[in-house]
Amino acid sequence: MSDRVSVLLVDDHALVRQGFRRLLEDDPLITVVAEASSGDQAIALAAELKPRVIVMDYSMPGTGGLTAMRRILSQWPDATILVVSAHGEDAVVQQTLQAGARGYVRKDALDLDLAAIVKRLAAGETIVPPESSHAAAAGQAIPTLSPRQREVLQLICDGLSYSAIAERLNLSENTVAVHRAHIMKALRVHRATELVAYAIRHGLVNLP
Repeated sequence: MSDRVSVLLVDDHALVRQGFRRLLEDDPLITVVAEASSGDQAIALAAELKPRVIVMDYSMPGTGGLTAMRRILSQWPDATILVVSAHGEDAVVQQTLQAGARGYVRKDALDLDLAAIVKRLAAGETIVPPESSHAAAAGQAIPTLSPRQREVLQLICDGLSYSAIAERLNLSENTVAVHRAHIMKALRVHRATELVAYAIRHGLVNLP
């Protein structure tokens, strides 16, 4: 059934994975296709199975969640990753979203409906903690950019020219221009200066 959402669970605690599996598989539209107990396992399974959503712990021994997520996205830019963590610091949330995660939720959230969150992510939404400063941005329905669009946006904000961005990302200048046009249309901005200001204000890029 094409509407079913396949999920890869990544957490170094077996009890946590079991609990998440029960929460998810209570929903008939979700299937947990595999579990990983480490970041390295997650990278291998993501490449092999291409699940619709990867539910990943932030803190794991060895290859942590953030590093694993970056490696997965470098190999598979369209991956949809939900980070589930005990950390609630806004800086951690921002770092995770900037690295390419589509969602971030707290493990201890009393109203955590993991199945609903996974289905919303699969439908293209972005999920952030309500207490995070990013929640205001989510409430304004800031569109989700693809990892490639985020790369282009970052380099634009770094001040690189079309030709420099094209060389850095091994793209044509025309492709870079198309990405920029799509980014501006998605974010509803009309000038380059507005684009940079918007990206910085909403935490879409890393500042030097």
